[in-house]
Amino acid sequence: MPSKIWTIKNKKEERFLREKTNVFEFPKYHKEVQELVKTMRETMKEANGVGLAANQIGLTMRVFVAQVPDPSGSLKFYSLFNPRIEKTGGEKLLLEEGCLSVPGVYGKVERYERVTLSGFDKNGRSVKIKAWGLLAHVFQHEVDHLNGVLFIDKAKELYEVSASDRIAAKNKATR
Repeated sequence: MPSKIWTIKNKKEERFLREKTNVFEFPKYHKEVQELVKTMRETMKEANGVGLAANQIGLTMRVFVAQVPDPSGSLKFYSLFNPRIEKTGGEKLLLEEGCLSVPGVYGKVERYERVTLSGFDKNGRSVKIKAWGLLAHVFQHEVDHLNGVLFIDKAKELYEVSASDRIAAKNKATR
């Protein structure tokens, strides 16, 4: 069952989104992990997102999910607990971003081309992921969320696009 996504349109929710999240405690929540990942994935997909941090659905824990195409075009799903950016590299790229918690607003955000992320998978096993391009961008966006930072705090310029205009542009691009 998807959850409600918290947005900056509600001042109480915005304050919450701007707070740093707490470390995820596997012993405390081990029974709920599978359901948490499933709920977050469903919520992200229903909203047509590529990433979702736990605080975007009102949870104070350091967890995010993401799903982006890999180089072959297949969708790859990630769920990361207590993620940390260990290393950044490459050029800084200026890419368009949007956010499920900032509906209808987009902007160009400069982020590193490559990152190495460490954390834990849903089974509590330590993982290290080297990411580049869009995946690196998404990982940095989601870690920012967990630190209480929104993309609008970093964007070079912000602009509003209605959902219908966004869909029309996407349909035109795929023809």
